[in-house]
Amino acid sequence: MTTTKQNTTHEEEAAKANNEKLLELIRNLHQASLQALKSEFAEYEVDGQVGHHEIYGPLFTYRIKNEEGAGYACGFFLRELLHNFQQNRNPALWLSSFFVDLMKVPGGVLLPRPPQSEDEAKAMIDGTILPHCYSAIKEEFGSEEVYTGLAMNEEHGPVLEAGFPKYREGNNVCAMPLHLLLAHYLMNRDPADLIIQGLYRILEEQENAKPQA
Repeated sequence: MTTTKQNTTHEEEAAKANNEKLLELIRNLHQASLQALKSEFAEYEVDGQVGHHEIYGPLFTYRIKNEEGAGYACGFFLRELLHNFQQNRNPALWLSSFFVDLMKVPGGVLLPRPPQSEDEAKAMIDGTILPHCYSAIKEEFGSEEVYTGLAMNEEHGPVLEAGFPKYREGNNVCAMPLHLLLAHYLMNRDPADLIIQGLYRILEEQENAKPQA
């Protein structure tokens, strides 16, 4: 009985320590992101906050307000912020690039209103996100034949699939969960970028797999 209590105590202490480390990481990333944006947009007002996504965990959102008072907001997940601050030579430039694109729209671009029900989410996905992804993929790859369609994944649920029918061997299809596409859309991120990046990875892998002359 004593051993069981000791094990439970150790597990609780370990969980508490891990939670404190996560909170410290979140605080540091949040401050680093704020400073990076302020360095790139010194003449504008920059603020931000940290929330929580039910599937993807910590969610960092930032807003830049220009001299006319128009606000531009964009969101990021912890994993991608951590990756870019660790691996990217210029994380401030990467972070600011999303706002540069948004700020081309006059009058401001705040975060979209989240769907209030499953029906609203489905309507947003079917009516806005998927048509945009299909159109963006077609525009990106021009005359290249690209397969796009919906499928069901055992682990992730419904997914958007895309691939190149001309490739018979190796990796020829990438898939993105619809809830991930929705999450990016609600963060003012282009959901099509996810699937387009996956398609470019397929092209790179297929090119690398070609026999050397």
